[in-house]
Amino acid sequence: MGVEEKIDMELFKVVTRSIAQSDDLEIMTTHLAQLLVGALDIKGCTIFALNVETDELEILASFGLSLQFINKGPVLSDKSVDRTKPVVINDITQSERLQYPEAALEEGIGAIVSLPIIIYGKVIGVLRLYHRKVWEVSDQDLDSLIMLAEIIGLAMTYTRLLNAFQSVKETVNDIHTVWLET
Repeated sequence: MGVEEKIDMELFKVVTRSIAQSDDLEIMTTHLAQLLVGALDIKGCTIFALNVETDELEILASFGLSLQFINKGPVLSDKSVDRTKPVVINDITQSERLQYPEAALEEGIGAIVSLPIIIYGKVIGVLRLYHRKVWEVSDQDLDSLIMLAEIIGLAMTYTRLLNAFQSVKETVNDIHTVWLET
């Protein structure tokens, strides 16, 4: 008997529609984290953005995890789970790749799936899924999650560009208004 698959086409449709219908990065990532926790019946989900200046992963959204776990300390790229490729830690008690293993155990985390959010070949963030128990992720589910992380990368880029465009538009309108008044 193979590993149970949790991601079907209906889930993928709901998640991608949620992403496509938002132009606010914080709202979109929060909804996505909530959707993934509920749909996959997992403990929690965190979506990180990479701060290139500090090389830290900064939380954009999180759901299902305690504030104590979220605030355990900075998630450093060189000390945390590899951010450049998909990593499945089926059983955290059997892994030495965690930056905060004691905090994960105290939080009741049994397994972690970490997926890079990549755009144009550059890592801009990480999607992390946390399960309460040991988790055997099917190849199909892993492929779907990798694709989802890519879609999140596109959405992050789109919302950032949209926000920058709106800011420029407001500035131009303000300048135009001042120019007309003089």
